[in-house]
Amino acid sequence: MFNPLSFRAIAVTVLLFTATIPGIVKASPIVKIDGSSTVFPITEAVAEDFQKAKRGAIRVTVGISGTGGGFKKFCRNEIDIVNASRPITPAEMEACRQENVQYIEMPIAFDALTVVINPKNTWSKTISVDELKKVWEPEAQGKITNWNQINPAWPDKKIKLYGPGADSGTFEYFTEAIVGKAKSSRGDFTASEDDNVLVQGVANDVYALGFFGFAYYIENVKRINAVAIDNGNGGILPSAVTVENNSYKPLSRPIFIYVNAKSTGKPEVSEFINFYMKNAPELVTEVKYFPLSKEVYDLNIEHFNKKKVGTVFKGSGVNIKLEDILKLESSL
Repeated sequence: MFNPLSFRAIAVTVLLFTATIPGIVKASPIVKIDGSSTVFPITEAVAEDFQKAKRGAIRVTVGISGTGGGFKKFCRNEIDIVNASRPITPAEMEACRQENVQYIEMPIAFDALTVVINPKNTWSKTISVDELKKVWEPEAQGKITNWNQINPAWPDKKIKLYGPGADSGTFEYFTEAIVGKAKSSRGDFTASEDDNVLVQGVANDVYALGFFGFAYYIENVKRINAVAIDNGNGGILPSAVTVENNSYKPLSRPIFIYVNAKSTGKPEVSEFINFYMKNAPELVTEVKYFPLSKEVYDLNIEHFNKKKVGTVFKGSGVNIKLEDILKLESSL
């Protein structure tokens, strides 16, 4: 199971504790981050390495309140950076505008949002987009309760659904990509902002179906299986190859960090962002996501230094291709 408190994180915690003991070192400046659980593994890995490199001179806190929860804090000027598993929405743009919060958009990786089943499930190794819509759309609540109601060839057994909570960007992206409207979903499923809870649920129930970010699937590949998604061209499994060639759609997506423009004046934030973009290719790969090109990370630093604010995604990241990211961000 993916465990955010790795040995590397423990070492950093000890270093930061000793750095703040009176008489040893003054309290360190803090970079405050919150938001997506999907993006968390990347930013946490960067934060761990950065804090070790700075030997406690700068602290970085990384919370997990979901993309929506993170943007609420971000637009209230409570944090420097928000992790986001989908682009900022028009409602969040307006919330930030009302508080005079401007933001610098930085794509940092691609994710393959993964639909998962229990390893003992032998019948739904491939599921079509239409079948996913049939089970997740609002009209399915209280009506589509058994597997054979999705596909008559499947067992007459009660399906148990697991998915991220309403504040999750993954939930918003999935519902937009599959149902056709963000947050349009049945409500009778086990929801959690903690992806490990979702992993546990699917791993313990042969009739379960769930979805979350690729990193949490790959960290638990011995306990759960990925479903091949059929968008009309046969079942496609999530992988580096299928994300790069755009065949894993509509569930491959860009993921982001957004930086508060006011925080660009903080030396600790500037150092952290430069470290992030320099080390992103290696650390994105390490935590099992898919890195962008060096040109994108260089452009992120350029946008930070020039305080280029705004978004190019118009509230949606559905069907964005990997190779389109640089072209889009260059238009800011």
